[in-house]
Amino acid sequence: MSHARIVLWLSLTLRPTRVLCRARFFEGQSPGLPNPAAMENGTGPCGEDCPRKVQETTITEGAAKIAFPSANEVFYNPVQEFNRDLTCAVITEFARIQLGAKGIQIKVPGEKDTQKVVVDLSEQEEEKVELKENENLASGDQPRTAAVGEICEEGLHVLEGLAASGLRSIRFALEVPGLRSVVANDTSARAVDLIRRNVQLNDVAHLVQPSQADARMLMYQHQRVSERFDVIDLDPYGSPAPFLDAAVQAVSEGGLLCVTCTDMAVLAGNSGETCYSKYGAMALKSRACHEMALRIVLHSLDLRANCYQRFVVPLLSISADFYVRVFVRVFTGQAKVKASASKQALVFQCVGCGAYHLQRLGKASGVPGSRVKFSAACGPPVTPECEHCGQRHQLGGPVWAEPIHDLDFVGRVLEAVSANPGRFHTSERMRGVLSVITEELPDVPLYYTLDQLSSTIHCNTPSLLQLRSALLHADFRVSLSHACKNAVKTDAPASALWDIMRCWEKECPVKRERLSETSPAFRILSVEPR
Repeated sequence: MSHARIVLWLSLTLRPTRVLCRARFFEGQSPGLPNPAAMENGTGPCGEDCPRKVQETTITEGAAKIAFPSANEVFYNPVQEFNRDLTCAVITEFARIQLGAKGIQIKVPGEKDTQKVVVDLSEQEEEKVELKENENLASGDQPRTAAVGEICEEGLHVLEGLAASGLRSIRFALEVPGLRSVVANDTSARAVDLIRRNVQLNDVAHLVQPSQADARMLMYQHQRVSERFDVIDLDPYGSPAPFLDAAVQAVSEGGLLCVTCTDMAVLAGNSGETCYSKYGAMALKSRACHEMALRIVLHSLDLRANCYQRFVVPLLSISADFYVRVFVRVFTGQAKVKASASKQALVFQCVGCGAYHLQRLGKASGVPGSRVKFSAACGPPVTPECEHCGQRHQLGGPVWAEPIHDLDFVGRVLEAVSANPGRFHTSERMRGVLSVITEELPDVPLYYTLDQLSSTIHCNTPSLLQLRSALLHADFRVSLSHACKNAVKTDAPASALWDIMRCWEKECPVKRERLSETSPAFRILSVEPR
């Protein structure tokens, strides 16, 4: 075949492809090539047996089956499966609490059919539970139940503000019982089209409502008490800061707010001024940066809620992989809002040895049960130079200084996950993380790390068991932290920690002649242990 004939043959063969690409370009679609197999069978791209215009990938996660474009036009992150599994577990226990107050028992697939005793997180709702139980006993009615995939008229109204493919919303509908409706919202038209298709694919159109709107405007439109959401889930790509003001107004009284932050470089202290502009707090470069990030997010949520006479109560705060995730309940109460200043603290951190001190912003004084008086706190808790190494202090915060978990609620979630390990693909990891959280000291903010203590004085690193044993023998409390594998969370002052490290240095001596007289190591080791 001559060269001219080859060119003519290729031109005639590829003409349908050029026409299809041109048509897709003007329709705003990606110009993909037609299926070669279809062309070989004699069916062109405009024939009746035309293949899909956009190649798709189907994945299965939990009980949901999701299709999304192979070109990744709509964002999907498989690493966040742990995040989604944990969210389903938390919302399930929250639904158990909320619906239990109304006399409704939820049924979770895989759980034994035994009635759980519901202990609510607020005193007012505990009274509602008792009254409801008395009414049920008096009337002799059978307890009402709510199952997954069914509409519960008195159930939870859920919003996923940034739904992308709709995976999370569909999993809620298929795995969490006691839901009235789930709004899967996204600002992208392509994402909403994909959500509609995935909703139909999973047969949950009766529960999941696709919505195309700006998440902030949608939440601002639901500020009325009767229109608020019981659960709001925000999992943006980056910082959730632009959505927090609307979220704390659109969540119902005692409702659940779930927030993910993936901008860890900002929250971990690499850009303190950016962190202040987004969250209203200065982040410090610290070995405890992951817990500090959690406390900064909680501070930001409470600060925004206080503007509307509301306050947050943390249920669970997780640092995992490349993000932090917080679950808080939002309540309204002017008296409780006054206590918010005493829940925040500034952090003074030594640039030499890393010793830190917290300074509360406010002070609450008074006898429990009587009137509480609020005033400004007195400080600072440190001298201009560090008492241990003589270096200066950096100032960070404000951060949330109260407990970041509700241990009773965490115990509930842990019990449910342990009793039904086949429910989630990441159940083993969830049990491990939640178990460590239940053992954390709730009233001790931040932590030290083994490598931080040993590198400061240039000595060998003791084992975690040795350091914990020394602290326990000195009558201090100590625990691990889920945020860092070699963390030491203790109520011991920094002076006691450095005393223990001095004693350890006696066992593994450091060559003092190599230390500068102005270094933190020289100044700390020049003092004899008490």
